[in-house]
Amino acid sequence: MTPPDDQRPDRTPGLSTALIHHAYRPPAGFEAVMPGVYKASTVVFPDVHALRTNDWKDKSGYTYGLHGTPTTFTLEERIATLEGGRFCVLAPSGLSALTLVDMAFLRQGDEVLLPDNAYGPGKAFAAGELARWGITHRFYDPMNPADLAARISPATRLVWLEAPGSITLEFPDVPALVAAVRAANAGRERPIVTALDNTWGAGVAFKAFDLGVDVSMQALTKYPSGGADVLMGSVVTRDEALHRAVLLCHMRLGLGVGANDAELVLRGLPSMALRYAAQDATTRALAQWLQPRPGVARVFHPALPDSPGHDAWRRDAHAAACLVSVAFEPTIAQQRIDAFCNALRRFRLGWSWAGPISLCAPYHLPAIRTLGCVAPGGLVRFAVGLESLEDLQADLEQAWHLLLT
Repeated sequence: MTPPDDQRPDRTPGLSTALIHHAYRPPAGFEAVMPGVYKASTVVFPDVHALRTNDWKDKSGYTYGLHGTPTTFTLEERIATLEGGRFCVLAPSGLSALTLVDMAFLRQGDEVLLPDNAYGPGKAFAAGELARWGITHRFYDPMNPADLAARISPATRLVWLEAPGSITLEFPDVPALVAAVRAANAGRERPIVTALDNTWGAGVAFKAFDLGVDVSMQALTKYPSGGADVLMGSVVTRDEALHRAVLLCHMRLGLGVGANDAELVLRGLPSMALRYAAQDATTRALAQWLQPRPGVARVFHPALPDSPGHDAWRRDAHAAACLVSVAFEPTIAQQRIDAFCNALRRFRLGWSWAGPISLCAPYHLPAIRTLGCVAPGGLVRFAVGLESLEDLQADLEQAWHLLLT
């Protein structure tokens, strides 16, 4: 039988075929400072056996780009090391990592408890999608472990923690909150899972698992990236069963991250500790400078002795991130606070933080808190970038008169 033309030994393949099926393979052993960037949807297998048996779940092989490449596997392992965990799953944003935890551990009829100062979009997901799926939620006072203990019910399956809380930066007694949950777990067939939004600590200020939590989630958008140009999140665990629940939910949802985004986070990680320390130092100095300013009712920053939860922060952490919030006297109208923010030049108006540029955003706490409000007047959250302290102080100084006139 004569073989088809394209299988004859003397057949010269067409140009497209020759380029697609080129025989050259670069030599092994290439090493560079940064890991290689692998982009793929399709992964090619050497034979049918490999196609049927390769397993991506334990990182022993590759099956499809959505389930991991050498680039994403490398980033996951480094984030797990950063957090002091064993397993990591990447998500397309910090919020998607947070909602992944909800979906992995909650089902119809369950209840999730959230700190009253939790990240706003996480609250919105509980009130929206989770509620429509038959999952209830309640808020607890994160500064009172007894309040959390009293609110745990037979339906409770997940407890979120934040250290510190969103916007007002109260630093809770995380070990005491975890202890309250563990006490309630006695005899339960489905133990309550504790999950910490560790974006602020980032694996640098403290190790989440040393404080007893089951799951540590963070927005890699912030410190691990550091460039204000990437959206990504992570979910880290030490327990293999918890990891498997997250991983399979992640797979069923079809979540994935782009190779170039993973590359940018990998590039940001080596300088992360240095950036964290630099922004920490500037923010602490700025927090102290802000305290005696006219019109200031209170400054929120965990390293300040009178900031809520300072003692817990001093015991459990050894660094602080780039956020500081200022509550103004109730006599200062919101219009003046807005004018002050508009007049700033170094501090730009925008969400997020931990990038190179300083940001600010005004808030009205009574509208977003349920169990009481530590700042009844206007409040501005500042995210300190990598500019000099003197330049940031000068920027605040030139706009401050708008608060008082």
